[in-house]
Amino acid sequence: MLLYILASLIILCMLIAYENKKHEKQEKDKIAAFWERERMANHVRRKPLDDLDYISIPFDSLPFDVLKEDEKVAECHQQLRTLSELKIVNFTGISNTDLKLQYGTANITLLSEYDQNFTVLARTLQTWAKLLYEHGFETETRQILEYAISIKTDVSKSYYLLAHIYERQGEVSKIKNLIQVAENLNSVLSTTIVRTLQEPGPYID
Repeated sequence: MLLYILASLIILCMLIAYENKKHEKQEKDKIAAFWERERMANHVRRKPLDDLDYISIPFDSLPFDVLKEDEKVAECHQQLRTLSELKIVNFTGISNTDLKLQYGTANITLLSEYDQNFTVLARTLQTWAKLLYEHGFETETRQILEYAISIKTDVSKSYYLLAHIYERQGEVSKIKNLIQVAENLNSVLSTTIVRTLQEPGPYID
């Protein structure tokens, strides 16, 4: 019996050692592959940026006349006007290495700026929408959030607030559309947003 237990322990230790070695090799392979891609990316020449999916802010279809005297709302408006003069592209979930491989190392600073502009846009739209909702402008809030979703924001609160409005307005079926958009987000938040929207409300506190 003792020999059986000892043999089992030895086999278990061997299996653990094997798995640890396999894991270490996999990690080393991943790191090596990353640095190889990075090396290749750093040698890609500058490429044209004409095919980028640039985002334009639709001033004519967003409720800029509502609550425009409010200081915080006015700040959002000014931020959006500033952004409208810049180039905005949604690169959420795309690594710098991938961007360099596709568009060249020399463009990475510009591309990072375009992506940062998108982050600011997504956050500003959520802030603006929340301000209008808190003042009772539900329909106008919906307009802002539907635009935010159309450009594939990954700000989870935008999805939850819009789902809440759909529920309040008796359009629960539209939440399925939100789920479909969230499922296709190139973001680490995608799974969390989908899981939350699949549950029954309330979606906001």
